[in-house]
Amino acid sequence: MIIDPWGSQKYEYEKLFEDFGIKKFEEELWKDLPRPPFFFRRKIVFGHRDFERIKDAIKNGKPWALLTGLMPSGKMHFGHKIVIDQAIYYQSIGADVNIAVADIEAYATRGYSLKEAERIAIDEYILNYIALGLKPCRIYFQSKNEDVKDLAYLLAKKANLSEVNAIYGFKGSTNMAHVFAPFVQTGDILHVQMEKYSGLCPTLVPVGVDQDPHIRFCRDLADAHRFYSIIPQDEKIGVFVKGDEKVKELLDEAEEAIKKHGEIIERKDDYKAIYARVDDIFSLDYELAKIERSHGGYGFILPSSTYHRFISGLDGNKMSSSRPQYALFLTDTPQEAKKKIWAAKTGGAMTAEEQRKHGGKPEECIIYELFTYGILEDDKELQDIYSRCKGGDLLCGECKKLAYQLIEQFLISLKEKRENARDMLKEYIS
Repeated sequence: MIIDPWGSQKYEYEKLFEDFGIKKFEEELWKDLPRPPFFFRRKIVFGHRDFERIKDAIKNGKPWALLTGLMPSGKMHFGHKIVIDQAIYYQSIGADVNIAVADIEAYATRGYSLKEAERIAIDEYILNYIALGLKPCRIYFQSKNEDVKDLAYLLAKKANLSEVNAIYGFKGSTNMAHVFAPFVQTGDILHVQMEKYSGLCPTLVPVGVDQDPHIRFCRDLADAHRFYSIIPQDEKIGVFVKGDEKVKELLDEAEEAIKKHGEIIERKDDYKAIYARVDDIFSLDYELAKIERSHGGYGFILPSSTYHRFISGLDGNKMSSSRPQYALFLTDTPQEAKKKIWAAKTGGAMTAEEQRKHGGKPEECIIYELFTYGILEDDKELQDIYSRCKGGDLLCGECKKLAYQLIEQFLISLKEKRENARDMLKEYIS
């Protein structure tokens, strides 16, 4: 199975844990974070890679960064909103937020000119981000950031075509700008750890699962350029020097770093290894990355990621800008939204009488799904709708009416805020 970041397939989320090593985003990971948001409570964020590192930074007041991106190739819909909901939450609890406008990728994979991609990014996305409540942060265009493009080229030395094809399934007919797009994504994710940006720190990338190939590829490239590797072994760890240069010097410095965080069990220079017990593996990895940088290495901390479920389109398939009649756009008028909501697929019975008798199926209802994605904020009210629908006390027309009322209020308010946001663009775009 290959996940296509540029495709539109639907996913069996359970298979992703088994096939790609994504871990389940269990309540233990988030329940003691500040003000757990709806996308945690309602299991919209369902998987992660290495989120423990981000939680450690949050709980201990350490610096950390967030990198997300937007593809300027269509209108912003409610499915895109979940990404910025996450960015706003993480910003509120200390993340240094960086947002990439993937204009090079839009050019390479969707055929948009850089000028057109810039217009779409500002009018359809960035203005909505500001209107939704994102505070001033760093938003940049791939094509205008030399550090991103330089890193894409330099890091590519430790990847080969076979590896790239295995991850992305490229064909002989794939244009080379498209083939290079994943390297630019790697530059996006890792450049924030450069000293001129967020500096050396854990980095979180919240994405839909279709973007996991980029995460895996980036983590592999970051690891390939590390001088050290840390391998847990039962109740101890092994710290290994990877190359053949400066081995003794690197082991000496690693030994001093380990002593700050635990105790040395054994050092084996012939294996280029130190075995130890440490209390804080994340802090040790940070120290080792600093050592690598002092020797001219990149010392990138492997990025963490979370994965959210895709919101369904109003017909039950994936919401997409390419199917406008089934997508709720943030620039829709209330009248346009009303027409779409009234035509949406529900989990109701064929007749009101049958539904009162047998109940509805909220788990199959697009209107109920809209409620879960933050349109309805109160968890008790959401549970009440679920119970009343299952029990046959609530009919689809009532739910659609409530959904329209909430979305109408949201769209009217957002439009007003969006009109005021243009004057604030300079505070965001670098």
